[in-house]
Amino acid sequence: MNDADDLARKRFAILNLARFSAIALVFAGIANIAGKLLPELAPWAGYVLFFAGIAEFFLLPVLLKKGWRGPGT
Repeated sequence: MNDADDLARKRFAILNLARFSAIALVFAGIANIAGKLLPELAPWAGYVLFFAGIAEFFLLPVLLKKGWRGPGT
């Protein structure tokens, strides 16, 4: 393998970790809204987690791609 393959594998892993963490935020938000996770917090905390997870799922890969397109890569 060459350096380009290693870099592509690392970036692919980072993208997948970003997506999985976003899905985890969405599920944590849904669980909080339903009162199953941290019921002492108000449901608004669940909505914050839910929408933060959705935003992360759709925006973070795009932002990472733009950052990787910089002059050094």
